[in-house]
Amino acid sequence: MGVKLYAMTCGHITGKLGYLMEGGEGEARLPIPAYLIEHPKGMALFDTGMHPDCQRDPIARVGARIKDLFRFHYTPGEEISARLAALGRDPARIDLIINSHLHFDHVGGNALIPNATVIVQRREWAAGMDPDLAARRGFNRRDFDLGHRLRQVDGEHDVFGDGSVVCLPTHGHTPGHQSLRLRLDGGEVVLAADACYFCQTLRERRLPKNVHDRAEMLASLERLAALEAGGARIFFGHDDAFWQGVPQAPLAIL
Repeated sequence: MGVKLYAMTCGHITGKLGYLMEGGEGEARLPIPAYLIEHPKGMALFDTGMHPDCQRDPIARVGARIKDLFRFHYTPGEEISARLAALGRDPARIDLIINSHLHFDHVGGNALIPNATVIVQRREWAAGMDPDLAARRGFNRRDFDLGHRLRQVDGEHDVFGDGSVVCLPTHGHTPGHQSLRLRLDGGEVVLAADACYFCQTLRERRLPKNVHDRAEMLASLERLAALEAGGARIFFGHDDAFWQGVPQAPLAIL
């Protein structure tokens, strides 16, 4: 049995495009993706979406700064545990959570996956544990410091030891952002997460207004472009037009 990938969205938010991409105008609708990866050695999630508290009172959960930037469109049944249930998967039996980074819309659902080991880049976790850096980068420890078993990795990491699921360092958006490369029966896929919000980000190298390190993020985009040139399909982090063409759970197998 090969690796299977299920792509799903867990609600969406809307915000000003100019904040998310240099020169952007108007508003953008941002799907919040999460992915289930089934491998013969176990089940993994790549990101987990937002905490269910964001369905009821986003300000209390994420703070006024984020609430001023984004409007939330997130209803019961869209959280990661419900998405997994729609696929007939038990959240308590997920083996691994691979977090791209520690922002609220990528780790908020970790609380709903109680028995998994979390895989994160060491430098990202260190940033999350540093109060000053965490505040500057918009990290909230109650989203991710939940007592899960933790596997901190440095750079590329072969998750299952056979080259089929590999963490790729794509730093820049945050100190230790990582993407995920998958080798599926149908070809290679790269889950870019916030290393590349939109297709236009990759094509035109137009970065978000607020990034941790511009040079690192541009280098990460170069890496993604090289992978795409080599035949990989890039899954952009929050590109609404792209996600409209991605089949949703429970018909999300790729």
